[in-house]
Amino acid sequence: MKRFISSVLLLLAAALPMRGFAASLDAALTCNQSGHQFIADLAQRELIDPKPTRVEQNSINAFSPAPGADLSAFGFHVFAVVGYEKDDPLFRVGDGEPLARSAYGVVVFGSEAKVRNALAGTGSTAIVHHVAPLITAIFCKRS
Repeated sequence: MKRFISSVLLLLAAALPMRGFAASLDAALTCNQSGHQFIADLAQRELIDPKPTRVEQNSINAFSPAPGADLSAFGFHVFAVVGYEKDDPLFRVGDGEPLARSAYGVVVFGSEAKVRNALAGTGSTAIVHHVAPLITAIFCKRS
């Protein structure tokens, strides 16, 4: 009887829709779009919370992945998405000089060296920036 109940529960679990969803951001990180396009697309697809969780002094807005979203970039787990576009109501302005007219990217778990190696040969013009031990930013910006 126990085996039967376990089998039924397993079948029910398999039939229920998955709440989590995975998305690779590799193509977007070839730096061929604006900060607005990148963030608006992710928000429309409900992959990020559309309200920034933090705004840096340089106006870079940080967005959290939506619950259940498993975002990746070049094989690394994304735990924050960042972006800014000048004069765009989608973004809040910091109290310092903006980093660029338009910028976007992600923050991943991975060393700077491993992230650089993963981007090599992909055609991406993204900037790889060390943030902290095993935390690296992959960043696109337009002047």
